[in-house]
Amino acid sequence: MTDQQWVPGAPEATCLHLDCLWQPSEDDPAGRFVFELRNTGAMPVDGFRLAFTTLRFVERDPSANNARLLDRRGYFHEVAPPDGFRFVSGGVWRFSLGGITGEPLHRGEGIVSAYLTEADGERRTVAVGDLRREFPEQRIASGAASASPFALMPWPANVELMPSDRIPGYLVPADGATAEELSAVSSVMALFRRLFPTDPAPFSLMALPGDLLLRFAVDASLGREAYRLEFGADAVLITTADAAGCQHALMALGQLLRGARAGDGFRFPAGGHIVDRPRFAWRGCHLDTARRFFPVGDIARFLDCLAYLRINVFHWHLTDDEAWRLEIGGYPELTSAGSLRGPGAPLPPQLGDGAQASGGFYSHADVRALVSHASHLNIEIVPEIDIPGHSTAALAALPALADPAEPAGAYASVQGFANNALNPAIDLTWTMLEAVFDDLATLFPSPYLHVGGDEVAHGAWQSSPLAVRLMADLGLDGAEALQSHFMRRVQAMLRKRGRQLAGWNEVGNGEGVDAEGTLLTVWQKAAIGAGLARRGYDIVMAPAEAYYLDIAHSNGWDEIGMSWAGATSLETAYAYEVGDDIPAEILPRLRGIQACLWTELVDSRAHFNHLVFPRLAAVAEAGWTPAANKNWERFSMLNRFRPSM
Repeated sequence: MTDQQWVPGAPEATCLHLDCLWQPSEDDPAGRFVFELRNTGAMPVDGFRLAFTTLRFVERDPSANNARLLDRRGYFHEVAPPDGFRFVSGGVWRFSLGGITGEPLHRGEGIVSAYLTEADGERRTVAVGDLRREFPEQRIASGAASASPFALMPWPANVELMPSDRIPGYLVPADGATAEELSAVSSVMALFRRLFPTDPAPFSLMALPGDLLLRFAVDASLGREAYRLEFGADAVLITTADAAGCQHALMALGQLLRGARAGDGFRFPAGGHIVDRPRFAWRGCHLDTARRFFPVGDIARFLDCLAYLRINVFHWHLTDDEAWRLEIGGYPELTSAGSLRGPGAPLPPQLGDGAQASGGFYSHADVRALVSHASHLNIEIVPEIDIPGHSTAALAALPALADPAEPAGAYASVQGFANNALNPAIDLTWTMLEAVFDDLATLFPSPYLHVGGDEVAHGAWQSSPLAVRLMADLGLDGAEALQSHFMRRVQAMLRKRGRQLAGWNEVGNGEGVDAEGTLLTVWQKAAIGAGLARRGYDIVMAPAEAYYLDIAHSNGWDEIGMSWAGATSLETAYAYEVGDDIPAEILPRLRGIQACLWTELVDSRAHFNHLVFPRLAAVAEAGWTPAANKNWERFSMLNRFRPSM
């Protein structure tokens, strides 16, 4: 996207959390700040100093309680606990400071940022909560609630709730919560703050009158990602089997409170329960970063959006004809040349490029940061290196990958790229792929590595003397058979590295590959997916006519987006039911569904948001919510609570 000035750093995981309460004081009209620093990590911290910034800085005698003010310059402060203080796992350090510059009048006038310096000098980021103060209890004005008065997206499997006329202040873990539970609340609070920075956070770790307490329990029988919420007058019991289920439960609670605060008939529950589990294990979203480069901060933000919608797989398209975006050890040309487009560059300008060269790639450090961020959001990143077709960038970066005797322009892909397939008869093809798969297996913990396999051009390899000789040696009768040979060899390489092959549905063409452990993403007709499932392949359905987000919303002349798959309105995307196209006897092969975004025409953040949201929320609900529970009117009403980039 072109809005390059907006590049937030990928938020790092933190096991320290700072809350701040403004409290009136008889001795000072400006009042005092009361702080609570919590250690939500597994290890104690000793001999530390805490630094923070706040608009309401200490300007005179701080009259510090349980703390020493070491430094104050402008908005910057540094404090330390009393000598001998031991900050144990799950522990809290409470202290207060006076002498601040006036009573804060807004939530944003509290702690803006903080970090902790350990005894050895290492600095660790500290998460910060909203500035708190005690308010009278909030109640909903009299009047009827809406027909579906609870703001939940996607909608849960089972909901039996009674609306309340009370709005809790914040949702706060009850005393006795473990460090792990406190960390989970802090992490989801941070996610809400990143997605909705002008809204009050739904959670706090500092309990005040009017807050609603959160209690936690474990029940392994619930299964992966499932959760149960039981609402009482003073507390909510959260029961889960794993970390992902806990995240989903907290997300639902945050959504409920955010909706109740917004009003318009939405309420927080007074009682009842939610029992929820995902419909599909694979709820994915694909993003093409080859045609358009997205900075690391943008991808981190997009992962946040996926987590909010309970999408748990990020399919990261890293290479294509237009660019190679991933650093590969031993082959620096793949990114130094293969990511650069422009006049006189190794690759010519493509859609959106002008006289100035464009580029960008992801280093190993970038990937590790995003994989870590995704892991903390319970999202699996599945990388894609698109081979053997769609390889113009790799061939431009490494000319020795081409058969020198193959005539220029011997064939062209549907997108117009000539001679764009890796040649299986050339040794460098396999040497390079060995290095690529080594790096992928090292960087990405996912059991799947996606290797594309789509749209190999008609006529590929037929004019390459080396490839023709290889086909004769192997007894193969054409390009489709040679592609199957290519992919079977790739599959063996992945298995050697403990990984399973994922690919587009064309990987199953002809003899295909060994179906055991293979996952195919079906973007063409649903009947193709059903046929692959009958042959023993696990499938993920990503139908272009319903779940391709780059397709325009309508056929209107002024509508932006692609048209090759028709038009997909929000209602069309929501109404599509994958189960209608997969016969019951092969449904066990249907692992889930996936949205896809190809980025040929995506040239701004506004364009991205227009195409992706809220249609991505429609796909998310199809992946999570039982088909019988979907409701277009309710979904439409809740769209204003969705995230965006």
